Amino acid sequence: MDKETYERKMQAQLDQWQAEIGKLQAQAREATAEMQGKYQEQIGDLRARRDEMEAEYRKVQAASAEAWQDFKTGADKARDEMAAAMKAAWSRFG
Repeated sequence: MDKETYERKMQAQLDQWQAEIGKLQAQAREATAEMQGKYQEQIGDLRARRDEMEAEYRKVQAASAEAWQDFKTGADKARDEMAAAMKAAWSRFG
């Protein structure tokens, strides 16, 4: 996969997860007060992980065509952690 394709794929994933976080926020607004706290804790974790993934993505974007593969490992790790956290959130609240 070339750098441009990888960047498009990562951006699409970031956008999708942002939308899913928005859905969780909407559910939180409809939840009981007790559950709202649990939602907010989970949403905070997801936002932090998404921000970490975005930071890794920005490193890939800023890297030269020759060096971007060096940053891909960190971006992939952040993506995998975010995917696991999102799956856990949906299994808990979805």
